[in-house]
Amino acid sequence: MNRFTLTFTARPEHIDVMGHVNNAVWVQWMEAIAVAHWEAHALPEQQEKYAWVVARHEIDYRGNIREGESVTAETFIPDGPNGARFDRCVEFRNADGKAIVRSRTTWAMIAIETGRVMRIPQDVAERFSAAG
Repeated sequence: MNRFTLTFTARPEHIDVMGHVNNAVWVQWMEAIAVAHWEAHALPEQQEKYAWVVARHEIDYRGNIREGESVTAETFIPDGPNGARFDRCVEFRNADGKAIVRSRTTWAMIAIETGRVMRIPQDVAERFSAAG
Protein backbone atom coordinates (compact mmCIF):
# COMPACT_ATOMS: atom_id res chain seq x y z
CA MET A 1 0.00 0.00 0.00
CA ASN A 2 1.05 3.55 -0.68
CA ARG A 3 1.61 4.85 2.86
CA PHE A 4 2.32 8.38 3.98
CA THR A 5 3.53 9.53 7.41
CA LEU A 6 3.49 12.80 9.37
CA THR A 7 4.23 13.69 12.99
CA PHE A 8 1.91 15.87 15.07
CA THR A 9 2.76 17.46 18.42
CA ALA A 10 0.08 18.51 20.91
CA ARG A 11 0.19 22.26 21.56
CA PRO A 12 -1.71 24.14 24.29
CA GLU A 13 -4.63 24.97 21.97
CA HIS A 14 -5.12 21.24 21.24
CA ILE A 15 -5.76 20.33 24.88
CA ASP A 16 -9.23 19.90 26.38
CA VAL A 17 -10.45 20.08 29.99
CA MET A 18 -9.32 16.49 30.53
CA GLY A 19 -5.71 17.53 29.83
CA HIS A 20 -5.30 15.67 26.57
CA VAL A 21 -5.87 16.23 22.84
CA ASN A 22 -9.48 17.11 22.05
CA ASN A 23 -11.43 14.78 19.74
CA ALA A 24 -11.95 17.59 17.20
CA VAL A 25 -8.17 18.00 16.93
CA TRP A 26 -7.76 14.34 15.97
CA VAL A 27 -10.20 14.96 13.09
CA GLN A 28 -8.22 18.06 12.04
CA TRP A 29 -5.05 15.96 12.01
CA MET A 30 -6.81 13.29 9.91
CA GLU A 31 -7.67 15.94 7.36
CA ALA A 32 -4.16 17.44 7.49
CA ILE A 33 -2.46 14.13 6.70
CA ALA A 34 -5.01 13.36 3.95
CA VAL A 35 -4.33 16.72 2.29
CA ALA A 36 -0.55 16.31 2.66
CA HIS A 37 -0.75 12.81 1.11
CA TRP A 38 -2.84 14.15 -1.80
CA GLU A 39 -0.44 17.05 -2.38
CA ALA A 40 2.61 14.75 -2.21
CA HIS A 41 1.32 12.15 -4.70
CA ALA A 42 -1.24 13.75 -7.02
CA LEU A 43 0.05 15.47 -10.13
CA PRO A 44 -0.29 19.28 -10.21
CA GLU A 45 -2.91 19.06 -12.97
CA GLN A 46 -4.92 16.59 -10.85
CA GLN A 47 -4.75 18.93 -7.86
CA GLU A 48 -6.05 21.78 -10.05
CA LYS A 49 -9.03 19.73 -11.30
CA TYR A 50 -10.13 17.71 -8.27
CA ALA A 51 -10.93 18.18 -4.59
CA TRP A 52 -12.16 15.88 -1.85
CA VAL A 53 -14.97 16.05 0.71
CA VAL A 54 -15.62 13.78 3.68
CA ALA A 55 -18.67 11.56 3.46
CA ARG A 56 -18.13 9.55 6.66
CA HIS A 57 -15.74 9.14 9.62
CA GLU A 58 -15.21 6.10 11.87
CA ILE A 59 -12.82 6.70 14.76
CA ASP A 60 -11.60 4.37 17.49
CA TYR A 61 -9.93 6.03 20.47
CA ARG A 62 -7.66 3.71 22.47
CA GLY A 63 -5.48 6.32 24.14
CA ASN A 64 -4.44 9.94 24.02
CA ILE A 65 -1.53 12.31 24.36
CA ARG A 66 -0.91 15.43 26.45
CA GLU A 67 0.62 18.81 25.68
CA GLY A 68 4.14 18.50 24.29
CA GLU A 69 3.75 14.84 23.35
CA SER A 70 3.84 13.71 19.72
CA VAL A 71 2.20 11.04 17.61
CA THR A 72 3.27 9.57 14.31
CA ALA A 73 0.35 9.38 11.91
CA GLU A 74 0.34 6.98 8.99
CA THR A 75 -2.31 7.06 6.29
CA PHE A 76 -3.08 4.62 3.51
CA ILE A 77 -5.83 3.68 1.08
CA PRO A 78 -6.76 0.07 1.92
CA ASP A 79 -8.98 -0.61 -1.12
CA GLY A 80 -9.47 0.75 -4.60
CA PRO A 81 -12.04 3.42 -5.41
CA ASN A 82 -15.74 2.70 -5.44
CA GLY A 83 -17.12 5.10 -8.05
CA ALA A 84 -16.65 8.58 -6.63
CA ARG A 85 -15.49 7.37 -3.22
CA PHE A 86 -12.63 5.67 -1.50
CA ASP A 87 -11.72 4.95 2.08
CA ARG A 88 -8.61 6.30 3.77
CA CYS A 89 -7.26 4.87 7.02
CA VAL A 90 -5.13 6.77 9.53
CA GLU A 91 -3.30 5.30 12.50
CA PHE A 92 -1.79 7.52 15.19
CA ARG A 93 0.99 5.91 17.25
CA ASN A 94 2.42 7.28 20.47
CA ALA A 95 6.10 7.40 21.43
CA ASP A 96 5.93 3.72 22.46
CA GLY A 97 4.62 2.74 19.02
CA LYS A 98 1.15 1.89 20.33
CA ALA A 99 -1.77 2.74 18.01
CA ILE A 100 -3.88 5.07 20.16
CA VAL A 101 -6.29 6.42 17.52
CA ARG A 102 -7.43 4.68 14.34
CA SER A 103 -9.78 6.06 11.75
CA ARG A 104 -11.40 5.13 8.48
CA THR A 105 -12.81 8.00 6.45
CA THR A 106 -14.83 7.81 3.25
CA TRP A 107 -13.87 10.61 0.88
CA ALA A 108 -15.74 11.65 -2.28
CA MET A 109 -14.08 13.27 -5.28
CA ILE A 110 -15.37 16.63 -6.51
CA ALA A 111 -14.71 18.21 -9.89
CA ILE A 112 -13.58 21.72 -8.92
CA GLU A 113 -14.93 23.22 -12.17
CA THR A 114 -18.51 22.01 -11.56
CA GLY A 115 -18.53 21.41 -7.81
CA ARG A 116 -20.11 18.02 -8.47
CA VAL A 117 -19.23 14.57 -7.23
CA MET A 118 -17.49 12.53 -9.91
CA ARG A 119 -16.08 9.05 -10.50
CA ILE A 120 -12.42 8.79 -9.49
CA PRO A 121 -10.31 8.64 -12.66
CA GLN A 122 -8.03 5.63 -13.07
CA ASP A 123 -4.90 7.80 -13.27
CA VAL A 124 -5.70 9.26 -9.84
CA ALA A 125 -6.50 5.86 -8.32
CA GLU A 126 -3.19 4.45 -9.59
CA ARG A 127 -1.18 7.15 -7.78
CA PHE A 128 -2.56 5.97 -4.43
CA SER A 129 -2.67 2.23 -5.04
CA ALA A 130 -0.45 -0.41 -3.48
CA ALA A 131 2.01 -0.03 -6.36
CA GLY A 132 1.96 3.81 -6.22
